[in-house]
Amino acid sequence: MYQTKEGRSLTAEAINDYSVALQEDEKSVRTIQKYIHDLNMAAEYFEGAELTKATLIEWKNMLVERYAAATVNTVLAAINGFLKFMGWNDLTIKPLKIQQSLFSVEEQELTYVEYKQLVHAAENACNRRLSLVIQTICATGIRVSELQFITVEAVRTGRTEIANKGKRRTIFLPEKLRRILNKYIKEIGIKNGVVFTTRTGKPLDRSNIWREMKALCERAGVDPRKVFPHNLRHLFARTYYSIEKDLSRLADILGHSNINTTRIYTMESGAVHACQIERLGLTIT
Repeated sequence: MYQTKEGRSLTAEAINDYSVALQEDEKSVRTIQKYIHDLNMAAEYFEGAELTKATLIEWKNMLVERYAAATVNTVLAAINGFLKFMGWNDLTIKPLKIQQSLFSVEEQELTYVEYKQLVHAAENACNRRLSLVIQTICATGIRVSELQFITVEAVRTGRTEIANKGKRRTIFLPEKLRRILNKYIKEIGIKNGVVFTTRTGKPLDRSNIWREMKALCERAGVDPRKVFPHNLRHLFARTYYSIEKDLSRLADILGHSNINTTRIYTMESGAVHACQIERLGLTIT
């Protein structure tokens, strides 16, 4: 069993060792950053005190009072991962049981009409790059972090090999998307490499795209709560599933290890479900 000099406590040294282990386990940069952030927050709470089952449960109860259940469970995943790494399995704490919602939150789901409004708003703002970024994510279902795999070669061949979260998958680019990307590539004079870059030549990251998309909201007439890159991936998933009804294949396309994650992407809104119930016509009087 791994022991720190301070006993079973949450120290900076132990957190750093765990960070190295996560890197060696090839966890994504984003996952590592989130886990370490949560562990540092926990370390502030415990202030070097020895961890016990009782103090951890007390800390969990504090989280429940302050945060949403889903947020609490992500923090608990970080602490439990750390505890198992240290060999302190007897200290792990149970996550909250959350009943999965049957419906998506309609106020936060981007519609096809709103997607078109965002694309046109980007074009009207003379931001061709953003328009194409939005269309590329939505037309392929890739994560915003996977835009770096959309290269000149990928546009030329119509497919790209994406390596993410320890897995590889092939993504195909629709012909219409290839045509408009080819035109863009010629216009800006790219010969090879990543298509979407900053002025300094670095691949666009999540913060660049998020900021530019948020700036479109008013011009596009779309609720800001719906406007973020990952919602484009959700729209791809819902559209694909509405046509193909193949959840397993969709999970492969999205790069999901767990098909239950894919189910979340394809949930219908409460309004759609209500219409389906109405069509049953089972009220008699």
